[in-house]
Amino acid sequence: MRALDSATGLAEHVALALRDRIIGGALVPGQRLSEAKLAAELDISRNTLREVFRLLTRDGLLRHEPNRGVFVASPSMATILDIYRVRRLIEIPALTQAWPKHAAVDRMEAAVRIAEIAQNKPDWREVGSANMEFHTAIVALTDSPRLMDFFARIVAEMRLAFGLLGSPEELHAPYIGRNREILQLLQDGQGAKAAALLDDYLTISERNLMSAFARISRD
Repeated sequence: MRALDSATGLAEHVALALRDRIIGGALVPGQRLSEAKLAAELDISRNTLREVFRLLTRDGLLRHEPNRGVFVASPSMATILDIYRVRRLIEIPALTQAWPKHAAVDRMEAAVRIAEIAQNKPDWREVGSANMEFHTAIVALTDSPRLMDFFARIVAEMRLAFGLLGSPEELHAPYIGRNREILQLLQDGQGAKAAALLDDYLTISERNLMSAFARISRD
């Protein structure tokens, strides 16, 4: 039983590591994953890697194609609509009810600073990662481990959706200043106003993302 628990724990640990690669933009939609290469790189057995693939496929981050292999998933329009529905249900109340001195506010501020620095390089992949961290920190305001774990999966799917678009600058640049505004409102004790701004922000982001998907479909 202990051996089984150890194998299961290793697969879950590696799955989290690969999810982090997706969130960081290192793995992109449609990318084929070589079982032999990845098992050697991660220093795990192929059986363990197959369990990792199963876990990430369950979470919608990978897809298995018979006789072709395992690929990083490409989110559909329906997936994007559902992601934004979930984001509103989690992030808006998190901001509305937030304590301005919560430790997660410091994480939000650090994420904004990183994005601002990365914008000047420019490094849009880093900007995207900082933006993911900003929204993850918003959810951390809830102090709910279950919500934070669930949202980490949502963040990975969001990064995959962003990875389908051709211009990361167009995608991320408009929201750096908006993140700063949301942060300032929260620090000033105006959580409800910060939540209202985020609500508008999510509507615009969703609309822009869906328009970009429509252009991709036409092309």
